Amino acid sequence: MGVIKLKNIRTFSYHGCLIEEGKIGSDYTVDLKIKTNLQKSAETDHLLDTVDYVHLNKIVTEEMAIRSHLLEHVAKRINIRVLAEIETVEKTTVWVSKVNPPIGGDVESVTIKMTEIRK
Repeated sequence: MGVIKLKNIRTFSYHGCLIEEGKIGSDYTVDLKIKTNLQKSAETDHLLDTVDYVHLNKIVTEEMAIRSHLLEHVAKRINIRVLAEIETVEKTTVWVSKVNPPIGGDVESVTIKMTEIRK
């Protein structure tokens, strides 16, 4: 097994329970870690033998563009889509962070983490 991690994918999205969050949007960061077999690609040096991180980034940015009330909902969609579209991925973990959340305090970000394992 091996790990591919995309760190600090930055998006401007419209998630949140407040009406204002859906109108004005906010900055988000996403980290995505997948577990897969990297032995073949390590030997062949061919992109087709690995998980293309361009594909992973596309999944994240497309799902982040779909408004949700909860970060958990976005994270679940990202994980499920990775497993559905990339059959060699065995496990996926995503961290979704809202930068400067509107929670009435000086908070840099709030982050949720969710994991899905191929059954």
